Amino acid sequence: MTKITVAKGDGIGPEIMDATLEIILAAGAKIEIEEIEVGEKVYLAGNSNGIASESWDTIRRNKIFLKAPITTPQGGGYKSLNVTTRKFLGLYSNVRPCKSLHPFVSTKHPVMDIVIVRENEEDLYAGIEHQQTDEVVQCLKLISRPGCEKIVRYAFEYAKQQNRKKVTCFTKDNIMKQTDGLFHQVFDEIASEYPEIENEHWIIDIGAAKMADTPELFDVIVMPNLYGDVLSDVAAQITGSVGLAGSANIGEECSMFEAIHGSAPRRAGQNLANPSGLLQGAIMMLNHIGQTEVAEKVQNAWLKTLEDGIHTYDIFKEGTSKIKVGTKEFATAVIANLGHKPTLLKAVSYANNEALILPKYKRKPAAKKELVGIDIFVHWNGTKPDELAEKIKKIETETIKLTMITNRGIKVWPNGFDETFCTDHWRCRFKPNEDSEINKTNIIGLLQKAFDQNVDTIKTENLYSFDGKAGYSLGQGQ
Repeated sequence: MTKITVAKGDGIGPEIMDATLEIILAAGAKIEIEEIEVGEKVYLAGNSNGIASESWDTIRRNKIFLKAPITTPQGGGYKSLNVTTRKFLGLYSNVRPCKSLHPFVSTKHPVMDIVIVRENEEDLYAGIEHQQTDEVVQCLKLISRPGCEKIVRYAFEYAKQQNRKKVTCFTKDNIMKQTDGLFHQVFDEIASEYPEIENEHWIIDIGAAKMADTPELFDVIVMPNLYGDVLSDVAAQITGSVGLAGSANIGEECSMFEAIHGSAPRRAGQNLANPSGLLQGAIMMLNHIGQTEVAEKVQNAWLKTLEDGIHTYDIFKEGTSKIKVGTKEFATAVIANLGHKPTLLKAVSYANNEALILPKYKRKPAAKKELVGIDIFVHWNGTKPDELAEKIKKIETETIKLTMITNRGIKVWPNGFDETFCTDHWRCRFKPNEDSEINKTNIIGLLQKAFDQNVDTIKTENLYSFDGKAGYSLGQGQ
């Protein structure tokens, strides 16, 4: 018997959770349920996170969390509970299988069968944003080596366990050479440890286009957080419906299982909602806790139900579907099919589907880190880079000189173009002379001189080399 935490959520959440639990319990799931309340009521009661501290205790104690969709109130500084949960509990891997159910669910891609493994904790979803000037805001994109190694290794171990043939990596490292470049580098390193599994890398834009057009080219796809968030919904939709997809959020200690769709409040309380997405999440949960026989029984019964043409309104189609049913009736039909298998759709076998046990991350020896310059960002309302350069040159020292000014990443001094549009946010790069060095005392001196010259400094970034390799980007056009 495994104790799990359950949250019924908002909108259609309670209905689809009741249906899901009814099905898996009828199939023999050995679970003990401890229910918590999260979502809209908790938000509106004054908790900006949508979850009470005692509910966190329950989730952390039980380790397994089955969650229905929730509603996050608009405005008011409310934080996404999904993002918060993934980060607080270290749920670094989001796994979303996307498989066609042709011809019983309409799709243009009848042989599609891919799994998207999405990094779940970092990237732009660190949520670190600042307004820096009147015209410019920033969002920090954070990519770590531990984050890359954990998610890429998970993708290869998943492929190995599931007898998948290929793992594909999507990044945009032709532009973001440091952040996405690290993700691609780690992918190549880890791929070399799995010679039996084919590996490839695609730039995200053409990769996304190929996935949407010919998804049969792909098998397992691993991506940083934002790309994975977008493309996992695209993949689910082109299989036939986002409403049929579930996901697993896996961490070293805890795991969360859910549908990928929202709470659909307009459909709430009408016995219309399709419970399939949450049921798929629950099936992944059963595999994760080692109840693979139950998971297999439920999945095959669900496939048989779809094959029988017993469909909820969202996937019902004249000529293919046979009976339009509500949430409760769909659950009843799945339960009636327990012990049966589909005949046209491929029946599943989950003999090897228990939780993956991955090695703990081991920190690499520290690189030789050397300070080699500084970027000073300034707020200046002028439009002529040469004028700014003359102003900034006044804070130079004998050994540390202004070498470049960029605006929105584009080099505008020296030798900039008049046609380049500039905002009020400028990056001024300082480097020491060839026979000189820079230290943090020098940087303090630069900032003091900037203050004395009424230069509005808003941010600094130290420039480092690591084992002699530049740890910073060039200006575009440099």
